[in-house]
Amino acid sequence: MTNIFTRIKDSVSADLHNLMDQKEQKNPIAALNNYLRQSEQEKEKVRKLVDRQYKLKDEFTREYHKAQDLADKRLKQASVAQKAGEEELYDFAMKEQEEYQMRADRMKVSRSEAAEQLETLEQKYEEMKHKLKDMHLRRMELMGRENVAKANHQINRVVEESTDKPFARFADMEQYIEGLEYKVNTSYYKSTFDSKIAKLEKELKEKVKTN
Repeated sequence: MTNIFTRIKDSVSADLHNLMDQKEQKNPIAALNNYLRQSEQEKEKVRKLVDRQYKLKDEFTREYHKAQDLADKRLKQASVAQKAGEEELYDFAMKEQEEYQMRADRMKVSRSEAAEQLETLEQKYEEMKHKLKDMHLRRMELMGRENVAKANHQINRVVEESTDKPFARFADMEQYIEGLEYKVNTSYYKSTFDSKIAKLEKELKEKVKTN
């Protein structure tokens, strides 16, 4: 049963990744944004590692000073024991001094290595930040070009359509209005025709009477 669920989960996950890949192929800017988000996450991980290296170097420094102080202390104590003729105390102090000194030497080397590693990490981290900044600026440039391209596409579409369809629509509208005007004028002419003829008849009759 577990294997079935695992296969189903893997299948769904694969399908989602395929859909994301297809989406990113259709929109390169979206793919770039996703890549930059992932890069920023990686940068944050590196920053934490750099901070951790700082802490390790400081810890090595503290341990070195601690061991060296104890080694110096035991060496002075051994000198006191030797002057006092306390051979057993002298041997114990020297043995302790040797162990502390070996620890101090080891911590000194570790501190030096940690400092060198930290310097290298800092340099690479700075390079990483600069490259990410350059990518962000490059993305802004690409987004600007994308905006201009989209705007030009919209403008060209409107201009291309205006050379055909809108003017054809205007012509149709003009023809329609002319038709309406003709109908109105014709209707007006018909409606006044009878009154005009009647007026003419009346005028003719008056002329006949006067003659």
